[in-house]
Amino acid sequence: MEKRVKFIVLEDHPVVRSALVKSLVLTLDNAEILYEGSSVTEALMLVEREGAQCALVDLDLGDGTNPIRNVGALIDAGVPVMILSAVTNPQVVRECMRLGAFAFVSKQSTEETILAAIQSTLQHEPFMSVSLAIALAGEKDPEVSLSTQERLALTYYASGMKMDTVARRMEISRTTAQEYIKRVRAKYTKAGYAVSTKTDLYKVARSRGLID
Repeated sequence: MEKRVKFIVLEDHPVVRSALVKSLVLTLDNAEILYEGSSVTEALMLVEREGAQCALVDLDLGDGTNPIRNVGALIDAGVPVMILSAVTNPQVVRECMRLGAFAFVSKQSTEETILAAIQSTLQHEPFMSVSLAIALAGEKDPEVSLSTQERLALTYYASGMKMDTVARRMEISRTTAQEYIKRVRAKYTKAGYAVSTKTDLYKVARSRGLID
């Protein structure tokens, strides 16, 4: 009996996910979908219990989670990762490949290209797609567009001020100040930056010349 190949399909769009799963099942006779959905946490729980031979991962799962951390967590769990995503942020793609992802393929790629990337990932061999070549040759770190108030809140907060002090300096409520910082984190997280701590925000603000 042919050994089953267990797949993790991390994709938040139901139609895209359904089409991908259908293609896997019809093309690979031994494919078994261990998990399909958008929760990395749930997928990792199943991997811990049953293992998996390949994870197809969308970089934007629609939940604000950091794509680099998502890919890293799967790789740390021993799952070969292939990225299938519309996100082509060069920084994010480069970092995911550095962590050990085997392939990056755009959702606009042909079915033939996607299946070839899956086969390479199953064999633990890097797959150089046109999408990956373009992403790796892309511009340096992308800019994140912040509003004037978001930029000001980031500057104050990252420079070491407490949230209450930020609010007083901006002449707004503490809740509003927190909301600005929340938006800043969400924008940078979506762009692939790790900004879960105040130190992370300091590094981002400094790299953008907002603070010395």
